[in-house]
Amino acid sequence: MSSLAIGIVGLPNVGKSTLFNAITRAGALAANYPFATIEPNVGRVTVPDERLGALSKVFTKGERVPPIIPTFVEFVDIAGLVKGASKGEGLGNQFLANIREADAIAHVVRCFEDGNVVHVAGRVDPLDDIETINTELILADLAGLEKRLQNLQKKAKSGDKDAREQAALAEQLLAVLGEGKPARAGSYDAPIPKEFGLITTKPVIYVANVGEDNLTEDNEYVQQVRDYAAAEGAQVVKISAQIEGELAEMPEDEARAFLEELGVQESGLDQLVKVGYETLGLITFITSGEKEVRAWTIRRGEKAPEAAGEIHSDLERGFIRAEVIEWDKMVEAGGWAGAKSKGWVRTEGKEYVMKDGDIMNVLHNM
Repeated sequence: MSSLAIGIVGLPNVGKSTLFNAITRAGALAANYPFATIEPNVGRVTVPDERLGALSKVFTKGERVPPIIPTFVEFVDIAGLVKGASKGEGLGNQFLANIREADAIAHVVRCFEDGNVVHVAGRVDPLDDIETINTELILADLAGLEKRLQNLQKKAKSGDKDAREQAALAEQLLAVLGEGKPARAGSYDAPIPKEFGLITTKPVIYVANVGEDNLTEDNEYVQQVRDYAAAEGAQVVKISAQIEGELAEMPEDEARAFLEELGVQESGLDQLVKVGYETLGLITFITSGEKEVRAWTIRRGEKAPEAAGEIHSDLERGFIRAEVIEWDKMVEAGGWAGAKSKGWVRTEGKEYVMKDGDIMNVLHNM
């Protein structure tokens, strides 16, 4: 699958662009006024995976070290949002078009006090910030779906069965949205078609942006966000955008030591990427040998031929069977030859469901 895209959203001056700068080192403008991010910026960040380094050591022969090719997450810094964005206020139209392209939404919420950084509403109120953006997204979905329903009803009157079924689904969705709830909060008679273009079906991760003092302990604002997220089954990642910016400028060993000083085990970015994977139901499988060690992203539940198709479409079409082994068994065995001699390499067919951390070698007739 193509790389995962997470849209970073938030009201002006909550730390959204500061976080994006830290994530991608892309130097996006992060000025202290609304609409500093006029064009959406897209950056790619590697998915942290210590398994790849361990496997690269296994397949190192003398001075020949197999290159590590990780999988990526795309972060899209989407223009700041204000009340009325669903009607085109501020940069609303641009915001809504860009957020529709994301797989998931990382909603940055301000959970810190700082008199030098002006909040757009003049106060720190994370729940009000969340409701403001959620309301705009719901209103945008309502407007788009009402137009679509009118077209579907016209087609249904002419005897179009598919249009009639989609119209019924649209009415169910409108009922949920009309109650001020996101579309993902409802249950429906049929899957929601992608062409509906709904924003509020996307999973949301709440990013609680805190100061350094609250990295290890929650303040009242973070707890409010956690309670809100728990009620809708969403996850929260606590992060200090300012600290992430400092980490981004450090060599890896210095960054690790700095995190230890702060009393945290991993960076907020690493947490955000992992939660993004979990939220979207993604896993990683690996192809491994002396030429390279590469990670591949697939959806949980995909079978071996589908996974092979991520490597190359010919491998899916010509799939015969796959040699599969857990990554840690490969490390223990010291390579393919050792793993096969121990009987740890399994032969799996077309119905095999891939597991996170599987190493796969595809046997095919193409």
